Parts: sequence; structure tokens; C-alpha cells
Amino acid sequence: MDPKFWHDRWRQNRIGFHRSDTNPLLIEYFSALELRRGQKVFLPLCGKTLDIRWLLLQGFQVAGVELSELAIQQLFSELSITPEVKKLGNLTLYRAKGLDIYVGDIFDLSYDLLGNVDAIYDRAALVALPEEMRAKYTSHLIEITDTAPQLLITYEYDQTVIQGPPFSISTKEVKEHYTDHYKVDHLIRLRVEGGMKGLTPATESVYLLK
Repeated sequence: MDPKFWHDRWRQNRIGFHRSDTNPLLIEYFSALELRRGQKVFLPLCGKTLDIRWLLLQGFQVAGVELSELAIQQLFSELSITPEVKKLGNLTLYRAKGLDIYVGDIFDLSYDLLGNVDAIYDRAALVALPEEMRAKYTSHLIEITDTAPQLLITYEYDQTVIQGPPFSISTKEVKEHYTDHYKVDHLIRLRVEGGMKGLTPATESVYLLK
């Protein structure tokens, strides 16, 4: 997907994917990761999600990566935090106590830059990528996190009715990407009220990968 698509969405404030609250599925199922306070959670393609605030308030360290610098400037402003900003090659690191956000292409992020993470929370990354990019993304995510356990949220709907993002991803596809490295548990499937963008029925699924 052309990075210009996402830069334009943020610049034009066309961010319907951004929730105005903490994701209730995060609150309900995060404990399945069995983390301790102080451990580090990585959010790929994080935007300015309020889930970051929730994780920080629970006592976790948070790392994220996001293409849009505007999104991250808004994130820190809304958190009322002034970050330290540093260039790291093709990436820019926004850092504050307990919070590291890398601005740039996720494929420029390495294990050495990211450091050890204890878990991944993917609510908006896999579903944001077109089919031809998802295998590359999942392989890269496994590499840079050393197969850290993961809480993954996806959608399923009739992709012939509307185009993503968010894209429709089946349980079969999730397993194709991850079963060589993880035990994949499908924790729940829920009906999306009003369907996908009001145009077609949709479900939302939560997976635990360990």
C-alpha cells in the first residue's frame, strides 16, 4: 500500500479507524498474555490509539511504530507528554518515560533498534495491510520481536462488497501466517454492530498467539 494513502488520511483527518475510547477487547482479553507490570508491549502501526494510554496506566512499558509523524505528534500532545526526539537512520524515535514510538516504515525497524519486547498487541496492523503485504509483515514482526506472544484482533466480511482497510482476514489466513511459530487460539468471534461501514455484515475476532 502506498504510504501516501496513510499520510493523506492523517493530514485530512480522515481517521475513522481511530477509536475515541480504549478498545474493550483489549481490556477484556489482555490478561490472557499473562504479563507482569513493567513488561514491554509492542503495538505495530499504532497511530495515536488510546490503547497506549490504557497500557501505560496499567504499568506496562509501551513501544510502537507508526508511519505518520503527525499521528505521533498528536499522540504525545493528547498524553500531555513532551518526548525526546531522535533520528535513527530512516526512523525517528519519540521517547518518554515508559514509551518509545518509532516513526517511519515498520520494515525499517529491526530487533536491535526495538529491543526486547514481552508481547505484541496487533489491533490495527494486519487488518490495515492488503493481502500481498501480509506475509511479509507477519514474517518481519516475528523476526523483530523474537516471536513474542501476541494478542491479535481481525475482521471478517465480504470483501467483494467493499474494499479495505480494514481488510477481511479469515481464521484460515491467520493460521497460515502464524502456525509455524505459534499455537493459535481463537478466543472469541463477535458480530460487528451495524456491519462493516454499514454496508455488509462483519465479525471481529480475537486470537491469542503463544
